[in-house]
Amino acid sequence: MQNRTVEGSPGSVARLFITVTVAVMAFSAVLGALGAVYHSDFLNQLHPYLFFIGFGNLAILIFNRYLTSAIYPEMKIDERKQRGYVYGVLVSLVMITVAVFMQWPLLKAFTGLYLMVLVLGPLKEIFTTLSIPKIWKEVSVRYYIFDVIFLLNANLGLFTLGLKEAFPDQGIIPFFVTQSAYFLGSSFPLSISVMGFLYTYAWKQSSRRELMTLLFSLWFYIFVGGVLVFLIVILMGNYLGMMLVSHILLLGVMAMLGGFGVYLYNFFRTRFHHPALAFLLSGLALLFATSAYGIMNVYYIQGIPFGAHPPIRADQMWIYHSHTHAALLGWITFSFVGMIYIVIPAIVRKDSLSLLREGHALERILKPETMHLAFVQLTVMLLSGVGILLAFFLENDLLLGGAGAVFAFAVLFLIMNLKRELYRE
Repeated sequence: MQNRTVEGSPGSVARLFITVTVAVMAFSAVLGALGAVYHSDFLNQLHPYLFFIGFGNLAILIFNRYLTSAIYPEMKIDERKQRGYVYGVLVSLVMITVAVFMQWPLLKAFTGLYLMVLVLGPLKEIFTTLSIPKIWKEVSVRYYIFDVIFLLNANLGLFTLGLKEAFPDQGIIPFFVTQSAYFLGSSFPLSISVMGFLYTYAWKQSSRRELMTLLFSLWFYIFVGGVLVFLIVILMGNYLGMMLVSHILLLGVMAMLGGFGVYLYNFFRTRFHHPALAFLLSGLALLFATSAYGIMNVYYIQGIPFGAHPPIRADQMWIYHSHTHAALLGWITFSFVGMIYIVIPAIVRKDSLSLLREGHALERILKPETMHLAFVQLTVMLLSGVGILLAFFLENDLLLGGAGAVFAFAVLFLIMNLKRELYRE
């Protein structure tokens, strides 16, 4: 039976979302690979902006809204608005590319302001539709709503960063507004989304639901609060505080990784091998690597003020790059690819959110061939991801460029692999 999706329906918008976001992820990785091979400052500077502005905003404005509306149907989805968000983010990508190429910091600031206005619409809808007690009632919604708030803050960071670069002698903009701080702020809402998703579509369905709800509620405060406290102690230059908070977060990540590994073993043993869950497990493993590199980064940051360039000792910059890429290409990309393999086919199959609301998103929706190729894709992404991290340690630009290009094409394969699911008879 042919999928009956029409223009403007949830299924058609979901198709548009996956096409644009995957293309942005892959294109960013390709530019990073070319920048490493040809030592292009422009490409090296541009590719993270494209990733965080393009993928970061679309993931929260579109994907996150699907997850929230699946729990609270009153958070209705306006397909025309969602298409507008997609095209609006594409316009912002053009603006940031021109801003970086022409070195126009005021255009960069305007891009941040434009994105802030874009995010204010969904944020207003949330707080005029859902009350604070209702938001706090559902653990996963708590994660999803905070994502939108932090996305607004990240875009504010882009706006202030552009102003600071345009007027470097003015002391109005705080010293901690840097390019690295903006990228960190942009990655945070994406990380929170994955945590909410793991609870909703994995542990919430376990036999120990009450315990899992309590633990994920506690982890919300530790993760969100811990990252904010970590930022404060960095600004204070408190080395002991940085080490303490980073180790607490590492222990939490280890608990999640081990717990999800046990959950995955039981799921695969009693049901079937779902590639999306394997992607999410790989993402958690790379979050563990991110945390470990982060602690090493803190060790070598001692005595260097926040915002300095380079941020750590020059001979240890491979740790800094490994930390950021394990988070960017590892934790965030792997996790969202896994989430897409669950959410988008479920929406397109019924041209609605019904499968998500009924809790059937983890059933055998995908064809066996699609799932097999997804595991192949996962293997290639893991090998190329490890190659990228190894290239930073070896300071080998050729390996870095080659592994980055392979990683980009492996991510792009997601569109081709799901095509048979999204357009099949």
